[in-house]
Amino acid sequence: MAKEIALPALDPEGFLVDLNHWTPAVAKLLAAQDAIQLTSEHLDIILLLRDFYQTYQLSPAMRPLTNYLRQHLAAEKTSSIYLMQLFGQSPAKAMARYAGLPKPDNCL
Repeated sequence: MAKEIALPALDPEGFLVDLNHWTPAVAKLLAAQDAIQLTSEHLDIILLLRDFYQTYQLSPAMRPLTNYLRQHLAAEKTSSIYLMQLFGQSPAKAMARYAGLPKPDNCL
């Protein structure tokens, strides 16, 4: 029998209160709340987003995020349309949430 994990504390918008409580399993639970099943494609991007945050101490909006992703992934995996297909209508916000990072400043 698999051990179920509980979600750590979340703020009113569903972002982790303590960024240190993030794990890939937590990411999957957060995505499941939005009816998204994370795949390796999702996780590759989420891990790059976490790297970006470690480097710049910032949750990026879409443009800096796609620019950063282009440095690490094939072009077809970095377009806004591709990211919307994976993460929904507000990909920068959803990705930051699943990555256990603060909400990007300019996301509604």
